[in-house]
Amino acid sequence: MALAALARRIFGSPSDRHVKRFHAKVAAINALEAELEKLSDDELKARTAVFKDQLAKGADLDDLIVPAFATVREASKRVLGMRHFDVQLIGGMVMNDRGIAEMRTGEGKTLVATLPMYLNALTGQGAHLVTVNDYLVKRDAAWMGQIYNFLGLSWGVIVHGLTDAERKAAYAADITYATNNELGFDYLRDNMKYTRAQMVQRGHAYAIVDEVDSILIDEARTPLIISGPSDDRSELYTTLDALMPLIGDDDFELDEKQRAATFTDAGVEKLEAALTESGLMKSGSLYDIENVALVHHANSALRAHRLFRKDKDYIVRQTPEGGEVVIIDEFSGRMMPGRRYSEGLHQALEAKEHVKIQPENQTLASITFQNYFRLYKKLAGMTGTAATEAEEFADIYKLDVVTVPTNVAVQRQDDEDAIFRTAAEKFDAIADLIKQCQDRGQPVLVGTTSIEKSEMLADLLRKKNVGEMNVLNARHHEQEAHIVADAGLPGAITIATNMAGRGTDIQLGGNLEMRIERETEGLEGAERDAKIENIKATIATNKAKAIAAGGLMVIGTERHESRRIDNQLRGRSGRQGDPGHSAFFLSLQDDLMRIFPVDSMDSMLGKLGLEQGESITHPWVTKAIERAQGKVESRNFDIRKNILKYDDVMNDQRKVIFEQRIEMMDAEDVSDTVKDMRHYVVEAIVAKAIPPRSYPEQWNIEQLVAAAKTYLNVDAPIQAWAEEEGIDQETVEERLVDLANAGAAAKAAQYSPDIMRQVEKSILLQSIDGLWREHLVTLDHLSKVVGWRGIAQRDPLNEYKQESFELFEALLTNLRELVTTQLSHIQLQIRQPEPLPTPDLSRLSEVHIDPTTGENDAETDVSGTVPGLGFAAGAFADGSQDESDADRSLRPIDPALLVGVSRNAPCPCGSGKKFKHCHGAF
Repeated sequence: MALAALARRIFGSPSDRHVKRFHAKVAAINALEAELEKLSDDELKARTAVFKDQLAKGADLDDLIVPAFATVREASKRVLGMRHFDVQLIGGMVMNDRGIAEMRTGEGKTLVATLPMYLNALTGQGAHLVTVNDYLVKRDAAWMGQIYNFLGLSWGVIVHGLTDAERKAAYAADITYATNNELGFDYLRDNMKYTRAQMVQRGHAYAIVDEVDSILIDEARTPLIISGPSDDRSELYTTLDALMPLIGDDDFELDEKQRAATFTDAGVEKLEAALTESGLMKSGSLYDIENVALVHHANSALRAHRLFRKDKDYIVRQTPEGGEVVIIDEFSGRMMPGRRYSEGLHQALEAKEHVKIQPENQTLASITFQNYFRLYKKLAGMTGTAATEAEEFADIYKLDVVTVPTNVAVQRQDDEDAIFRTAAEKFDAIADLIKQCQDRGQPVLVGTTSIEKSEMLADLLRKKNVGEMNVLNARHHEQEAHIVADAGLPGAITIATNMAGRGTDIQLGGNLEMRIERETEGLEGAERDAKIENIKATIATNKAKAIAAGGLMVIGTERHESRRIDNQLRGRSGRQGDPGHSAFFLSLQDDLMRIFPVDSMDSMLGKLGLEQGESITHPWVTKAIERAQGKVESRNFDIRKNILKYDDVMNDQRKVIFEQRIEMMDAEDVSDTVKDMRHYVVEAIVAKAIPPRSYPEQWNIEQLVAAAKTYLNVDAPIQAWAEEEGIDQETVEERLVDLANAGAAAKAAQYSPDIMRQVEKSILLQSIDGLWREHLVTLDHLSKVVGWRGIAQRDPLNEYKQESFELFEALLTNLRELVTTQLSHIQLQIRQPEPLPTPDLSRLSEVHIDPTTGENDAETDVSGTVPGLGFAAGAFADGSQDESDADRSLRPIDPALLVGVSRNAPCPCGSGKKFKHCHGAF
């Protein structure tokens, strides 16, 4: 450590060396400033078209950094009255260079992002700015959007509640601001659509992730999941169950080894008659496209009755609701409450045993943030705290962390940690310090690790007669931002969870922009100007008082497992060279100290003979705690890395499936793919019935005849072929392929080739989706049990890779068989289209579990329409597609319409709001 510190003093840190690379470009940008100041607004705006033309002629983005950054800085000066500092130019270059810019709170990261966003948007492929909540998306887009408008670039926002059309327009803009959740869910929903035109995203070219440590590390611990309780089909299961006694032994075939059951032709005819009589099947054949689900559930009912035995495979346990089917583990013989068979089998067993039928909750799509953001060709990030996680960013995302120097030196005083024996003593000391700060007019920000502890501290302060305070958590972002903006007022007390309020600066004396927005509503002209001057004077007076009292005091009530979270809290104080103070109070009863004890800490406190309420503070103690945090961080990184290794296996398969879906959607004709699948199925069924180099008398002719009828719907004269001289396996294959192709050609001639091409694509896509969802469930189950292989000295990850590969191969085999079977049996009815029925609005749920609270921080309803799934996503409960004022006010608009609009004029977007409260808002 000493050698490393010595080397840093001599050679500088890696960040220092990285920053020095940009000094020449900063000087070049500054040299252009005088020249650009002389240009008219139109001339400055015209530079955008010049840059695009240069890129079209082969110029590289790096060639345009200097002129483009200089253009953005000049536009910002004219539109916002804000000039990028030199260190902000460096931060922009870091993010253009696929890096993470670590910039302290208050250094203007929101403004910094406009530089690389503008530059990368010039390619026309779209640039995304990703942040943590809808409030920050709207605020930052409307604020920085004024620069983009001025320079002739379009921008849009992606927040919860938008329709597909609005999302598509926002993604089509040059620059798109969005939350990480919405981006991930849009990607998953797009890969559940059935035409390219329905997809809203247009690719993943460039993204800057704001609060990158929060999104790519903290939130990345849990995946995004779209799941849907299947519709309540109790009546379907019950009706099918009632039909099973009609099915005789000659109506089905069993494969007990594979736990499979299939209907014979006689069984299908009997089932079709019964289903038609019951009203479940309206018309046509059981194998018609609209009856595919019936086949699936009828097979599940058959398996429930003929393959699964009560008190062997499952038991019926009595409950207050009347009973439930509980699986019995085939190896241990133990009950497995909570586990359920998939594919509708558990519901079929519930119908068989006449207990309450529970709907299945099926995962339809999922992805981790790690694998979503690695889709981007060029990724960057910014935050106030990333250096402690540099290894993870480099390993997982190939992102280098560069610490950008502050514009003004930090003046904050950071105390050593104070450690108490008990939590009660610690909180008493915290309360006393808060009271002292309030008495001298010093603003205080207290960070806690949970909402419960925030409320407990607030109760203690009230008992000590401490004045007004604000208690915050990270749930109501807009309200929270306004409260945090006032946290720098003299004597203000703000208690917040450590993650609350990110994205909003605490400015000593108050936040000018937010106060103007809040206090000038309805005022115009001279009256409004006078009010603004009054606000400025009040803020200046309050700032002077806060500075005289010592600046913002930040108090940490305990250490977090991650040093980064502590640094986020500490970094709230000392903004832009302001004075400030920070202190952390700990006790031996804190979670970190209790679960990850620091060696000899308890004995050290005992030897010192501390009295009640006394604490110990020493640099060695602080360093020891930081070392303990480092160990925890390493352990957590290893856990996340191991989980990602498993998800990477699924991600490889996910990319294959999603790419194949897009190819299928884009293709006008998939008949060649379908033909290849038929050929594969023929090879497979022939290989099963005809052993290699065998004589005809060794062939399983009955099996081959049955398989040809089941999969290809052809009556193949296998017996006659077997009697021919010199017949072999290859010849049989060729003849079966010819018969199957002839059948497909006959269907195309009967219904017209165009109709069959549409049917083939539809069946292909629906089959892929159905099998992929079943595959996700299987992989999920496998990942939960494969860890036990370690007991047998086998590597669980290698076992998972091997078995998941075999399952994927089985998925492809099942896909070929399913598509071939359905297309060979399908019968179409040509009739006039009927009005579309009112869709069943059973909601899917979006799930992203907040790792810090355990709550689902994604909204529960789904935006965007997914045809074929029985719901209209994005619609409200009454079926309307209305949009809120907030969403309407930020829909994409031609930037030319915004030029020269008075702040108090109606906004050109048609929202009904004044321009200053809509597209002209900060």
